[in-house]
Amino acid sequence: MPRRSKTSRARSRPPLNRDRILEAAVALADGRGVASLSMRELASEMGCGAMSLYNHVAHKDDLLEGMIERVAGEFTIPEAPTEDWRADVRRLARSAQRTLMRHPWAAPRWSDHEPGPIRLRYLDAILRLLREAGCSVHDACTAFHAITTHVVGFTLQRIDFPIAYGDLQSVASDFLGRMPREEFPWFAEHVRHHVETPKMEDGFDFVLDLILDEVERGLDRAEAPPS
Repeated sequence: MPRRSKTSRARSRPPLNRDRILEAAVALADGRGVASLSMRELASEMGCGAMSLYNHVAHKDDLLEGMIERVAGEFTIPEAPTEDWRADVRRLARSAQRTLMRHPWAAPRWSDHEPGPIRLRYLDAILRLLREAGCSVHDACTAFHAITTHVVGFTLQRIDFPIAYGDLQSVASDFLGRMPREEFPWFAEHVRHHVETPKMEDGFDFVLDLILDEVERGLDRAEAPPS
């Protein structure tokens, strides 16, 4: 069977556009790390010339900004609040955190660029949930910053943690056998708890609930009749 020419192979590919470029760039960063991302490498992955990319992305910063927007597009954002504002906020925050974990290169660059319309939709949704729950502008702003910082900060800690979470039990057991338990009894107790509890919660919801508890206390104070 005769081999197809480069021209015929090029014609069989879908036309190049910004969406396809961003999809390929995200896949490349997910698979090899964002440090491996260059316009030349991306073009090679897509089977086109590097200069062709510049018809759709202005420069590498524009590419990275578009990639962050694409990741934010995977967040599950409620179309309308339910009657349980806490559950709505928890679902949204958890969705954002899990998405960022799937794309570990994104969290360290989350604040590098001005948010575009997709990220703004996510940020606006958090504020909407808080304001429609009854928060004042001040309390909503405070809670908003606590929640968004928790989502990104927790993800960064998990990404940079030197031990894979699934290996934590065996590593903790080994460490417990070597550490001076009498000198650091409370930390030894903590490590032993990891050994004895293989399916511990990761702590994300625990901290998020502390934030939401404070929001709820603020709502209760605002509704309380004056004494």
